[in-house]
Amino acid sequence: MSAGISSFMAGYLAGDVDEWIYIDIEDQHPDSIRFIKDCEKAIGKKIEILNSREYRNVEECVRTFGGFRNIANGFAPCTNWLKKRVRKEWEYQHRNDELIYVWGFDLDESDRAERVIEANPQADHEFPLIDKYLTKKEVHGLFERTFDFKRPKMYELGYPNNNCIGCVKGGMGYWNRIRKDFPEVFEKRANLERLVNHSILKDKNGPVYLDELAEDRGNMDTEIFPDCGIMCYLAEKK
Repeated sequence: MSAGISSFMAGYLAGDVDEWIYIDIEDQHPDSIRFIKDCEKAIGKKIEILNSREYRNVEECVRTFGGFRNIANGFAPCTNWLKKRVRKEWEYQHRNDELIYVWGFDLDESDRAERVIEANPQADHEFPLIDKYLTKKEVHGLFERTFDFKRPKMYELGYPNNNCIGCVKGGMGYWNRIRKDFPEVFEKRANLERLVNHSILKDKNGPVYLDELAEDRGNMDTEIFPDCGIMCYLAEKK
């Protein structure tokens, strides 16, 4: 699980999931843990919570890497070290087991599902949302009709995904919303950009640092903003 609606509903629709796993990061909204606990009650199973043993949050990864991401190959230190590496460690511990991953990609993300299969031949994969021809909007509607507990707070605030607060994959509109809703996070990320001399945002003229971002730039409702799961780095590889 990624503490998002799509990943939870994928597991719920799969119906025969043996183990549920959530990789927690300090930068997630605190309400994410409430959501995980509500999901546990709904499915009647424990959701195992894993954490990186090396890094606590996005800032530690960025300081070590010296930047937020590498556009050329899709590498983001936070995703790869806080999520992918943790999943790989778990996978190694279960290397003698038959692994079948259940993924929360929806109907509009079929290309990402194909890349997951290509990149992970060591396991089998299921895509319940795609199999049932469900779009993201339909998945959220199904959740609200099926369950009586609330979605994670970030959705209720109008964000399309329950990613970390201050996700490095967000666009200008997203960051202007973060400036409004979480000003302390915006300021920390702006200071971090200057510290590592690397901007999160870019336009046709080059880097756009957060402390220079005009408040009227971008539109979060039209920006491409992937759900930050343990395979979201694949979504950036075209």
